[in-house]
Amino acid sequence: MKYEPVIGLEIHAELATATKMFCSCRLVDTTQAAPNTTVCPVCAGMPGTLPVVNRKAVEYGIKVALALDCEVQHSSIFARKNYFYPDLPKGYQISQYEYPLATHGKLVVDTPKGEHTIHVTRVHLEEDTGKLTHIHNGKEDYSLVDLNRAGVPLLEIVSEPDMHSIEDVRGYSTGLRAIVRELGVNSGDMEKGVIRFEANVSLRPAGSSVLGTRVEIKNLNSFRAMERAILFEIERQTRLLESGKPVQQETLGWDEPNQTTYSQRSKEEAHDYRYFPEPDLPPLVVEPEWVEQIRASLPELPRAKALRFRNTFGLSPVEAGILVSEREIANYFEDVVSHLKTVTPRTAAVWLTGEIFAWMNQTNTPCDQIKITPKQFADLLEEVQSGKINQNTGKAVLSQMLETGESAARIISDRGLVQVSDTAFIANLVSQVLSEHPAELNSYKTGKLTLANWFFGQVMKAAGGKANPAVLRRELEKQLKHSLE
Repeated sequence: MKYEPVIGLEIHAELATATKMFCSCRLVDTTQAAPNTTVCPVCAGMPGTLPVVNRKAVEYGIKVALALDCEVQHSSIFARKNYFYPDLPKGYQISQYEYPLATHGKLVVDTPKGEHTIHVTRVHLEEDTGKLTHIHNGKEDYSLVDLNRAGVPLLEIVSEPDMHSIEDVRGYSTGLRAIVRELGVNSGDMEKGVIRFEANVSLRPAGSSVLGTRVEIKNLNSFRAMERAILFEIERQTRLLESGKPVQQETLGWDEPNQTTYSQRSKEEAHDYRYFPEPDLPPLVVEPEWVEQIRASLPELPRAKALRFRNTFGLSPVEAGILVSEREIANYFEDVVSHLKTVTPRTAAVWLTGEIFAWMNQTNTPCDQIKITPKQFADLLEEVQSGKINQNTGKAVLSQMLETGESAARIISDRGLVQVSDTAFIANLVSQVLSEHPAELNSYKTGKLTLANWFFGQVMKAAGGKANPAVLRRELEKQLKHSLE
């Protein structure tokens, strides 16, 4: 490549506390709650009100910082970030700037080229803004303001510009989302906007260490949108540089329907926000003892868990990565494994990431609402492994288990699904099917050997799907071979 992309990400994660960052208003699902129903004088920015720091938000911020191997600062300072926008009720946002909660972290991610370390510049606390709904009814245009989200605790995680490909971006963003989900500080539900990305993108000549002019792409709320926006911007900047035109430093939005970036404003620098310390909040002092207590409470993190799954259960990197992407799924898988007797953990992983994931996607059912217990799932796999039912029947039984919550044994018994392995019975079915299809048998004899699979299907159909596939295939091969003699 003539130019090398240089990419940094700013990730905003809403913290799943019970109340807002600086007041006692309850957090609600802003996609469901009626507008402006959880608002008080503090988060509405009324004169004379005083903010109070949410201790749980600080704890959650420290958890994420420690998971990213950051240095948690003993003292950090909240500042006023001044800008005027209709969804910002005070005319400023309480954030952290010069003295953030934590600094100098890193996240190791796996990419097709191997491990890649992406450094984290800072992790800081702030409050979210409100939400604007723009109305266009043909006669007039106007906007409505909902302050339910105003004051919601936000954790901003800023990376160094250490990413140079979409694979780097994907690994970092998905890895960070998995961490906040594992820690229980954020649901990771991007459709509800509880985690949002901003990408800083620039190009420089390949081999150069000098950074180019960067642009910032704001409020990307899905992995797909982020990847497409970055790729578009790389192509746009490449065209500009190759034609001898400069890249302008600016803030961009992403137009999803048209798949293009568009200019929002010329890029602000820090001094444009007129940061100064928040006079109504003292410095946030975090005692080392508290930090160590939080460190001791950290769970096994997703990447470490994926490595353990690979080494202990013989899973591939892709399988392990899928299973640890959600804490509930990883826990479910480990519970299933604890009940297995003759089935390998990898077989359980294949069924879980294949059949059960497909059913979850089709029915839009989260893992914690699956009706069958890990033991019931393990029992089904044992039934297939023992030969009591074949794999296709097992998938049908699993589907009914997921719908009803019934055990595999009950479904197999009630529907008479026990696999038939009687050699004489299967031999008779094979002979019957071959005699009923002389034309196809003649085609097989003249060289159309792929008809063997068709005959297999016909015999299995005659057996009601209950024939042991291994016994059936062996007997079919025997009789077809005999027909050629």
